[in-house]
Amino acid sequence: MSIRFPPKLVPGDLIAITAPSSGVPRHLHPRLELAIKNLEKKGFRVREGDCLRSQHKNKSACKISRAKELMFYLTDPEVKAVMPPWGGDLAIELLELLDFNQLAQTEPKWFVGFSDLSTFHFPLTTLSGWATVHGPNLMDLGAKELDPTTQAIWDILESDRGTVIKQHASTAFQIDENQWGTATDAGFNLTQRTKWKHLDGVTSSACFQGHLIGGCLDIISRLAGTSFGNLPLFQEQNSDEGTILYFENVEMAPCELTRALFSLRLHGWFNNLKGVLIGRSAAPEVSDPTQQNYLDALRSSLGDLTVPVLYDVDIGHIPPQISLVNGARAAVLFTENGGSVTQQL
Repeated sequence: MSIRFPPKLVPGDLIAITAPSSGVPRHLHPRLELAIKNLEKKGFRVREGDCLRSQHKNKSACKISRAKELMFYLTDPEVKAVMPPWGGDLAIELLELLDFNQLAQTEPKWFVGFSDLSTFHFPLTTLSGWATVHGPNLMDLGAKELDPTTQAIWDILESDRGTVIKQHASTAFQIDENQWGTATDAGFNLTQRTKWKHLDGVTSSACFQGHLIGGCLDIISRLAGTSFGNLPLFQEQNSDEGTILYFENVEMAPCELTRALFSLRLHGWFNNLKGVLIGRSAAPEVSDPTQQNYLDALRSSLGDLTVPVLYDVDIGHIPPQISLVNGARAAVLFTENGGSVTQQL
């Protein structure tokens, strides 16, 4: 299957906002409104869905309403991008209600975000052939000032097809997940020095190329073995240029993470890859030296791979994050001084 890239966004384009997973509770409506205002400042028209400004039992609305609204926006020719406010927990309820065959026959539009939105990114790319953006959520874009890493999402969304985009490792990252709190227009608190690392602890440089695919491991590991998570088929379809798998862990403790990664091994996900990118982990670390920790989990499940495995990359819930286009051809460069990802749209 060839990957189809949506056209670039231009002033006057319509962006739809719906929450197919968690909605936005009332106390965070000011942040949502700032994010919408920032879209409008860039010249975009914005349409809000009904499944957005409410939250009950971890979701914005019932699964039927969420699925219908998401499909409507994904197939509406007037809509040029769908930007949910963020992820959540229960997007998986929608998968059987979405028509990915119909979407394969529909002109693609940008679908943007991360976390639970990986539930949709993965099949949109592998089943429908859409290039999608795993990057900052809409709520991240409500800041008064964006850091350069977050700002780079617009380089992707507003560039012509065929453009080559190079993103570098951030200078610094925020130590915890973002909670927004009462600082409505705040950006990220970037206090910790960023350093991408090679899993073998020895290799000081690496370079590899392939088609990007991945997302939040908590989500995509649950899709493995189903029609919505057939990575081996994607690898087969892109065998000439190879595949780069990326993921990040948000909640899994080390032993659960180990089980998830070994499950993916048994599903063949780590066969015939060009490389692996792993984002900073947001899950609690284990301090007891007699217990399995995060790095133990990575080494025990991935340490014997014969391709580069980089971790603490700018991906996921510990911001900021680079914007990765699922399905795009990419080249990853890693050195002891940093790293970069170059993508062709």
